Amino acid sequence: MSNNTINAAMVAKMFLGGAKNLEAKKEWINELNVFPVPDGDTGTNMTLTIMSAAREVSAMENPTMDELAKAISTGSLRGARGNSGVILSQLLRGFSKGMKGYESLDAILIANAMSKGVETAYKAVMKPKEGTILTVARGAADKACELAEEATDLESFFREIIAYAQEVLEKTPEMLPVLKEAGVVDSGGQGLVAVYQGILDAYLGKEIDYTIEEAGNAGGAREAASKQTEADIKFGYCTEFIIMLEKPYSEKKEREFKDYLESIGDSIVVVSDEDIVKVHVHTNDPGLAIQKALTYGSLTRMKIDNMREEHQEKLIKDAQKLAAQQKDEETSKDEPPKEYGFIAVSIGEGIGEIFKSLGADCLIEGGQTMNPSTEDMLNAIDKVNATNIFILPNNKNIILAANQAQSLTKDKNIFVIPTKTVPQGITALINFMPDHSVEENAQLMMECIEAVKTGQVTYAVRDTKIDDKEIHEGDIMGIGDKTILSVGKDIQETAKDMIAQMVDEDTELISVYYGEDTTEEEAEMLKEYLEDRYSDCDIEVHFGGQPIYYYVVSVE
Repeated sequence: MSNNTINAAMVAKMFLGGAKNLEAKKEWINELNVFPVPDGDTGTNMTLTIMSAAREVSAMENPTMDELAKAISTGSLRGARGNSGVILSQLLRGFSKGMKGYESLDAILIANAMSKGVETAYKAVMKPKEGTILTVARGAADKACELAEEATDLESFFREIIAYAQEVLEKTPEMLPVLKEAGVVDSGGQGLVAVYQGILDAYLGKEIDYTIEEAGNAGGAREAASKQTEADIKFGYCTEFIIMLEKPYSEKKEREFKDYLESIGDSIVVVSDEDIVKVHVHTNDPGLAIQKALTYGSLTRMKIDNMREEHQEKLIKDAQKLAAQQKDEETSKDEPPKEYGFIAVSIGEGIGEIFKSLGADCLIEGGQTMNPSTEDMLNAIDKVNATNIFILPNNKNIILAANQAQSLTKDKNIFVIPTKTVPQGITALINFMPDHSVEENAQLMMECIEAVKTGQVTYAVRDTKIDDKEIHEGDIMGIGDKTILSVGKDIQETAKDMIAQMVDEDTELISVYYGEDTTEEEAEMLKEYLEDRYSDCDIEVHFGGQPIYYYVVSVE
């Protein structure tokens, strides 16, 4: 093969090299997410997206360029997860268009294909932001077009493109202040550079394991995660308690205590205040954690759960739910389609029940910890026997995947209501009017979600600085719609501070959804405080059961 052209076999090899390098770097890329929440997912979403296409490519023997283009485009589109994954799928889709009709690609064709990819990706994003993966992709495509006419060998051509993409990536903090403050480059842009580097490594013939694991059916990543959880329960007891300090507790003592907990377990969270220390640890001997804690003071709010037993119960419940759901779907398909249907992305058992009670026909498990793919959306659309279907993504990182599913659906009318949070999704469903037209309802739902403010309370997974707030690993954060509102050591106090910043003179309703790591007693204590503090407002408390977030709060 010439050193200035690549054939279909080499394109396939280079694509798989890019996918494998991204997969290898995904956790590092996750760490670049600006918000230090325990769900950094850019690397994971991009990897799941490109691996969906890589599986199709690796299954082909001696593909033509056109067959390869179709596999890359279709695989990445259906597997796209999260905003970064959808944008990557659009870059690949546009590039694939530029491959079609050729037996081999030279520098000019590659540059043109890269430009098509950038054009396609920018069109897919309603309000493109500079300082993101889009900026890096455009910089690389522009450099490719600049070099293509004079390029004499592809190795130099690729190296210069990657070097320039890295330059653009390093400038992203100057384009997005939030990146600069956090001291990181854009995670999506870093993921794209990882793909480029893997492509070059494959072209140069570096040793790469090109094995691509099978994913199983749609939703397989989520099912695999469930099975993996059972296999990975190394420490069986989730142990939580609060230490009422009676002895001096210095930073050194806290470090020693954490080191001890690490020697007997994992999933450790130790959050200390002046008088108390809240402890969470997974261990096989809760007594050891308790005995050590008693050396610092007395204990309160002790809670020990057998996670293996809980996991088995969850698997049984999930199987029963799935069987009932499949029976309902089969019955529904035999009936004439109804006029309206609703799909909601849900997090947690309680929130799922709320959506069901409000009329949701199909729930997609998702949210921050696992963004559903475009294919998950398409499967849900297929299950809902309705002419007009409203999709509620309920997370800003899922909206693009929903839009992509909408564009791929031809036999039903799909309306994506761009709900960015669960409370917005609940409000949208409550405001649906059956006697209105679908267009009127879409407009009404989009208008009503604008009046919903959302706050979420979780913990920080690393040290950072955002909006002049110093955040340390283990701190509790109250996150609003646009920024972090409060940072503290105590969950209840942080929630109160966050809500105080959300409430104004027009507020009429405060709704609190408490998560799987929050007790009903703690939620009721918060409710009592809110009723006393905001006597003019209606206060509602619901079991949400969501992971990661102790509280999800809406203010309307």
